[in-house]
Amino acid sequence: MANGKVINTITDYMNDDTRVSPAERERINFEVALIGKKIEARERKGLSQRALAEISGVKQPAIARLESLNATPQIDTLFKVLHPLGYTIEIVPLREKPSGV
Repeated sequence: MANGKVINTITDYMNDDTRVSPAERERINFEVALIGKKIEARERKGLSQRALAEISGVKQPAIARLESLNATPQIDTLFKVLHPLGYTIEIVPLREKPSGV
């Protein structure tokens, strides 16, 4: 219990700014979404991790670590695995939240 707040769920933990900063929360949410989309794209193409490893040049254990969120991917690794799946990465401006939200 930090600052008198009871933490019962991962959502409680993630939304507690004394434990997870807004920037860190954004990074975690991005990684989870990115890897989820990558897995969906791989499965949609009917590729196993091993097949993706063969066409991307990234070793299968590295792909497994990436997909299980046990490793933070390097940018070059992301490009290598996303390209054969028909995807890339781009930087876009943050959407501004409407006032009062």
